[in-house]
Amino acid sequence: MSSKVITVDSQQTVETCMGIMTDSHLRHLPVVEDGQLLGLLSIGDLVKEAIAEQASLIQQLEQYIRGE
Repeated sequence: MSSKVITVDSQQTVETCMGIMTDSHLRHLPVVEDGQLLGLLSIGDLVKEAIAEQASLIQQLEQYIRGE
């Protein structure tokens, strides 16, 4: 007996994918659209994106504080 493969689509957010990986104890998620495999998403991919989002937010806040 095989278990169902957990997949995401290309519209899933970083936060949603991280939640799925954490809850399911996964390090990779297949990205599927219309039954076709688009790629494989790793936890490293998600961490890089989360860090980039935080860096962008920090930069925006610093500019706001400086009055730019």
